[in-house]
Amino acid sequence: MRPLKALLPLDEALSLCLELAAPIDRRETLPISEALHRVVAGDVRAPLDVPPADRAAMDGYAVVARDTSHAGKSSPAVLRVQEKVHAGGVPAKRARKGRCTQIATGAPMPRGTDAVVMVEDTERERDTVEVFRPVRPRENVSARGSDIRKGSLVLARGEVLTPAKVGALAAIGRKDVSVYARPRVALLVTGDEVVRPGVRLGPGQVYDINSHTMAAAVREAGGEPIPLGCIPDRLEALRDSLTTAVHEDIVVFSGGSSVGEKDLVIDALRSLGDLLFHGIAIKPGRPTVLGRVRGKAVLGMPGNPTSCLSNCYVLLAPMLRRMAHLPPPAGHVVEVPLAARIRSPLGKVEVHTIRVVDGKAVPAFKESGAITSMAHADGYIVIPADVGLVEKGETVRVTLF
Repeated sequence: MRPLKALLPLDEALSLCLELAAPIDRRETLPISEALHRVVAGDVRAPLDVPPADRAAMDGYAVVARDTSHAGKSSPAVLRVQEKVHAGGVPAKRARKGRCTQIATGAPMPRGTDAVVMVEDTERERDTVEVFRPVRPRENVSARGSDIRKGSLVLARGEVLTPAKVGALAAIGRKDVSVYARPRVALLVTGDEVVRPGVRLGPGQVYDINSHTMAAAVREAGGEPIPLGCIPDRLEALRDSLTTAVHEDIVVFSGGSSVGEKDLVIDALRSLGDLLFHGIAIKPGRPTVLGRVRGKAVLGMPGNPTSCLSNCYVLLAPMLRRMAHLPPPAGHVVEVPLAARIRSPLGKVEVHTIRVVDGKAVPAFKESGAITSMAHADGYIVIPADVGLVEKGETVRVTLF
């Protein structure tokens, strides 16, 4: 047994983690249909105007505006329809005095016309249209380049692709886009007692939870999980697995980071690289390890499922978002009264899971080994290290998952 000594404050631990999380410069080209939520790796400029020509913004009639200047409900302007243009069609006839063109939204404006009268402001009889309201020049017309100008910056390097930004790429004719590659995260689970879901449990065995929660947390933070399986509690097996794992961008262990005789991740790290810290002043998640092997960050998470997943949110997610060029998440926070008193250990930051029920924050944490502490929670509160008691009724800030 090797008890933890001085615990590192959480902010210092996170700072060390982020120092090892350099943004990745690898790039890949993806079809725009597959690029949602990816980060643009280079400026994108427009090769054409959008729209490429003046076009109707309403269904109605393309007119010369001055032909409608005296139109009114009791004395309509009377125009003759010379052709019909659907969206995707091309006008064949130029505007003439006293003439108009029936036009659909999105269709190109005929030469010489400068406005569109909405169909609601007209009444038609065969080839004649009565216009009951005047229009101004450019009214109900989307001008060429009014959306995007040729040569203008459509997307800047570092922007995250939203559905609307994917649409902007489509509008300028781009079928693919260069994006930053996702950080590849090697995931290793330690423990002779851990078996994969789907097999029959033997005496003393438990199902592997952490490789699945870690993989999901990695995806949520913009990374690509690379599961490398369950590693026996033997130093040579850990060393071999770690030597393979550091070919990826970052390595995350689950288990083996505590103080028991079989917690050998620290020994494997020391034999292959540097140990930067062991133990954080946080609950849950105290026996957490950070090391560096061949320049790669190696994060050793506790084996208890809640401790492991909690530290994925607190430590791993900020690292991955930085590596993936993603901004900090715009977390949804609600402020609600606490439904029951919470005692917290002084000297440690506590991440306490919460259910929001009837407008109140109901404590959900059971123990660090209970995955339902997270699965049945809506979010969490952070209790500072210098606070030992949060009273019932006190307003707390809940960060929602």
